[in-house]
Amino acid sequence: MNDTKAWHQSKTIWGALVAILASVLQAAGAPLEPGMERDLVEALTTLAGAAGGLLAIYGRLSAERRVS
Repeated sequence: MNDTKAWHQSKTIWGALVAILASVLQAAGAPLEPGMERDLVEALTTLAGAAGGLLAIYGRLSAERRVS
């Protein structure tokens, strides 16, 4: 496994974050229905992708040098 990717592109990382969030929510008394964790992972990875795209556009528009 020599290929690399950013941490936010890993579904394993997002899954772990959702598992932590689910544990915190359950400890706080908020019940989670079965399958809700999977939906949270999908929603968060979609949001992370959109945020990455917006950040890339902002970076290009605010850049002081052109790409060659």
